[in-house]
Amino acid sequence: MRSASDLNGMLMSTQSDPRKDVPGRSTRPDFFLAPGAGAPEGVGTPVGRNSLYVITLAPDLDRATGDLGWTSLTPIQDLAIPHLRAGRDLFAQAQTGTGKTGAFALPILERIDGRATAPLALVIVPTRELCAQVAAEFEALGRHRSARIVALYGGVGYRDQEMALRRGAHVAVATPGRLLDLVARRTCDLSKVRVLILDEADRLLDLGFAPDIARIVALVPGSRQTALFSATLTAEVKAIAQRYTRNPATVAVRPETPTVDAIDQAWIEVREADKVGALHELLGRDGVERTLVFRRTKYGADKLVKALGRLGRPARALHGNVGQRERERVLEGFRRGTFPTLVATNLAARGIHVDDIGHVVNYDLPENADTYVHRVGRTGRAGRRGIAYTFVNETQHKDFEDIRRLAKVAFRRERLSIPAAAKLAAANAVSATAPGRRMAHTRRWASRSKSRRGPGGQS
Repeated sequence: MRSASDLNGMLMSTQSDPRKDVPGRSTRPDFFLAPGAGAPEGVGTPVGRNSLYVITLAPDLDRATGDLGWTSLTPIQDLAIPHLRAGRDLFAQAQTGTGKTGAFALPILERIDGRATAPLALVIVPTRELCAQVAAEFEALGRHRSARIVALYGGVGYRDQEMALRRGAHVAVATPGRLLDLVARRTCDLSKVRVLILDEADRLLDLGFAPDIARIVALVPGSRQTALFSATLTAEVKAIAQRYTRNPATVAVRPETPTVDAIDQAWIEVREADKVGALHELLGRDGVERTLVFRRTKYGADKLVKALGRLGRPARALHGNVGQRERERVLEGFRRGTFPTLVATNLAARGIHVDDIGHVVNYDLPENADTYVHRVGRTGRAGRRGIAYTFVNETQHKDFEDIRRLAKVAFRRERLSIPAAAKLAAANAVSATAPGRRMAHTRRWASRSKSRRGPGGQS
């Protein structure tokens, strides 16, 4: 087991190609594999400009990635997949929006076959929104094989989630509080878990889930494979990596930093409940035309587009669940001005090549300075000036100050007055997109009854 200082040193050093020291076959049993089924191994031929190699996938997974418009691996996928395929524990530093869900979902899905009586892979996430998003990505990637995915999160009743577990699930994506509740109710069996993923480990710790994580780890077999993904490298994150992984491979991905000299950068303090109204007001200003709005999650992007539509502001969403053909149609409509507002997640925005985006709005505060600079760098291109607005709610001042300091940006503060009528209209638009109208995959497991919530308002 490596010490925290060893992990820090490896992450801060130049990354080596993981393919050079990954054995061709896992030292662990092929715990998901059907008899006679061979898991794809090795790497394929060089392809694409965003990836050194393409991993050879099973035909159904290759088809699913094509349906989603994937043409190459992201850097974190390129680095992490060979290690996870080989059965090694992994410690990965990667921000939200880098494609990290695909990095652990594909190696898990390619080994799933047959019926599962209890979850074989367990993904722990900090919030129910992320839980729904990660489960949706597993479903999208595993749509052409018999993979059963269940999302376990609080704020809804137990019945549908327990029924899904009784039917059998290969992969469980869960928030800590709800998972432990289901274990206590004897409706979730963790004794067959062979892969444990701690996703957004830094946020799990920030929300006070460290004791719950310890309880969950104690409930899964010691022979498991463990992977930990985190956007930041804090002492606490290094400590749990040291505690819960065995001789992990370590990888880190840091985005390149574009210049933001041609961008007027402002921040606006706004309550979370007033964000839709604030965006509605910004989009109604003279001179505001082509605008790119950033949200953290796919669900959040879809929800915001619906709310804007109810306010009479045409918008479209761009995220990982949008297939390549639809993505091309959306981008062409944005370029032509068919709709003036595009709501995107970080990863989906990577391939946006539109030079005349006049405004960027950070509806959700970026996770870090690198993400901030990458987002706002979408405006102020081709010799044009751009404007970037960042919404900061009453609990985010410290995080915002960290971004300001690390990005070395001279923000100006802008005060935005939201008329009472606009607040009411926005509130009505948001209520029309409330839970219960979510994506089809969550409807299978979610009821509208309430249950207790865990730390930070999540379970």
